[in-house]
Amino acid sequence: MQIATSLEPLYGPWWALPFGAMLLSIAILPLATPDFWHRAQGRIAVFWASAFLIPTAMVHGVPAAAGAMLHALLKEYTPLLILLVALYATGGGIAVRGHLHGSPGQNTLLLAVGALLASVMGTTGAAMLMVRPVIRANLARRRNAHVLVFFIFLVANAGGGLTPLGDPPLLLGLLGGVDFFWTVRHMAAPVLLLCALLLGIFHLTDRWFWSHESQAPGDRARPAQPLRVEGWRNVALLAVIAGTVLACGMWKPGIHGSLLGVSITLQDVVRDTLLICVTLVSLATTPRAARDHNHFQWAPMREVAKLFLGIFITIIPVVAMLRAGSAGPLAPLVRLTSDAAGQPVPALYFWATGVLSGLLDNAPTYLVFFNLAGGNPAQLMLHAPVLVAISSGAVFMGALSYIGNAPNFMVKAIAEHSKVRMPSFFGYMAWSCAVLLPCFVVLQLVFFP
Repeated sequence: MQIATSLEPLYGPWWALPFGAMLLSIAILPLATPDFWHRAQGRIAVFWASAFLIPTAMVHGVPAAAGAMLHALLKEYTPLLILLVALYATGGGIAVRGHLHGSPGQNTLLLAVGALLASVMGTTGAAMLMVRPVIRANLARRRNAHVLVFFIFLVANAGGGLTPLGDPPLLLGLLGGVDFFWTVRHMAAPVLLLCALLLGIFHLTDRWFWSHESQAPGDRARPAQPLRVEGWRNVALLAVIAGTVLACGMWKPGIHGSLLGVSITLQDVVRDTLLICVTLVSLATTPRAARDHNHFQWAPMREVAKLFLGIFITIIPVVAMLRAGSAGPLAPLVRLTSDAAGQPVPALYFWATGVLSGLLDNAPTYLVFFNLAGGNPAQLMLHAPVLVAISSGAVFMGALSYIGNAPNFMVKAIAEHSKVRMPSFFGYMAWSCAVLLPCFVVLQLVFFP
């Protein structure tokens, strides 16, 4: 998310209150008043967005408020929503048939395959492709939410760190001048180590839950049927989506126009148009039986769209304050990334980028610290530990909360609509802190001592 630099001086720390309130609403209301929350998600998002926009209009003028809102909606929210809808529609048209037990070995294999796919088709694409087979494999189990929690850790986040196709922060690095194969070479070791740690922890955890299941012996003895895939056309469409995003990200024709005062480039228009076309082709050509097998419905996507609307608008001042760097209200936080001599400390970049990625959004956080470290891709590629620290923090720690990366919330919504009792906002963070933080300490000791 990029906020116009002219807005950066307008905001002080108290402007972040609507964003904090939006996060607390997501965390508390589903537990305190679940019926009201499910009925009023859209109204709550609009309320907190208005709690930012109305004071901005009163203090800084209507043009400033309108400009900030339109920039967030047209440049950030709408393109992301178009991409998510395309991935959701195509992924929902791929039916994986066959019987799986949801045993620890099978679950570990499914998560490993999903993590590998994440660097090829992106974390969102891999998550949408794999989440339904994983859910179906474990529906018979009494305790299955931990499988989806580790799915978010591995498939929706850590697995996407190998290539710039995998996760939005790395794609932003590629667009900013970071070489594609530099990312592959330097991120391979951190990704493999983290995925190996998480798969090992998951297997042990799942074996413990599996041993305490009250599942009937006959269910466990039932032979697994070979998997078969229906909807190969949608697999091709997923490849088209990945190619479209990458090609339009690298294509720079230099042609742009203005929509409601917001600069729109030709490549943005072409990308969004092609993604809409892919969505329509998928909806028109996928057999109904494939979507019925997946219990495909639009409710999870509507929930994500409503909540992201509130998040993308209320986060505007927070990102602006970060982008102001050492001259902004968050200067003490920014200065934490350097030592007494002013030299960047990779370990501090890793943790600062990561923690903020988990609480905000990992793509804008990556940009902030990329620019804070100098913003010169050639120099940063020579100073490999700093750029690896920024990249690793943004990609890996997006898993710390449901809002750290777009597919996190989508997986949660799909799982809940499939009757999986997912942890609450804070319950999920209890899992992520207990499992991920020790792994991140290992990564720091190995790669950023």
